[in-house]
Amino acid sequence: MEFNELVKNLDLSLSDAMLLKYEKYYNKLVEVNKYMNLTAIVDKNEVYIKHFYDSLSLNLAINNLNGIKICDVGAGAGFPSVPLAIARDDINVTIIDSLNKRINFLNDLVKELNINNVIAVHSRAEDFAQNNRESFDVVTARAVARLNILSELCLPLVKVGGLFVAMKSDNKEEIEEGKSAINALGGQIEKIIEFDLPYDMGKRNVIIIRKVRETNKKYPRMFSKIKERPL
Repeated sequence: MEFNELVKNLDLSLSDAMLLKYEKYYNKLVEVNKYMNLTAIVDKNEVYIKHFYDSLSLNLAINNLNGIKICDVGAGAGFPSVPLAIARDDINVTIIDSLNKRINFLNDLVKELNINNVIAVHSRAEDFAQNNRESFDVVTARAVARLNILSELCLPLVKVGGLFVAMKSDNKEEIEEGKSAINALGGQIEKIIEFDLPYDMGKRNVIIIRKVRETNKKYPRMFSKIKERPL
């Protein structure tokens, strides 16, 4: 598997030093996963395609944006932001996750891989939004929750004019379901990039949502309320 050849489809070019970081990332992920639940996928080819390649598809939404501030909501084991931060040192990434042991894993990871453009913060998205409203150029999340719920957690963090990029499997019903929430939160679906993962490993959608107006300050609500009564 020539990973550096595959990612050219995503408008990326990887150096030998970057490829070595993905190798180290994979090794640490599998090792830590033995005692911490980070991923159900441990086969090397599957990790590279379903985690690394899939994460790097975020570049299709932001490949013309330089020097931007990205927030990755609920990144878990670092997807999609850490793989992209390895490939692009011109972006600045803030990861938030509600589980402190995952944040500790990510802080250890970025230190070991010498990635200088990533910080990881232990916080729930709705709490983080209280002091960081509309302060990111791009906010992203990958399959954390259904789109209508995810939009309420993410769009309040996006600057007006910026992007919320949701990374999903092929699910037209979920996208349709999320449209009213996106509109209520000041967003508008601009584009949906559909693609197949290499080696028939699944279909994916990169949903690009433009923040067209400020989000009402009553959002995001507490997560219990978001789940109980999604927009």
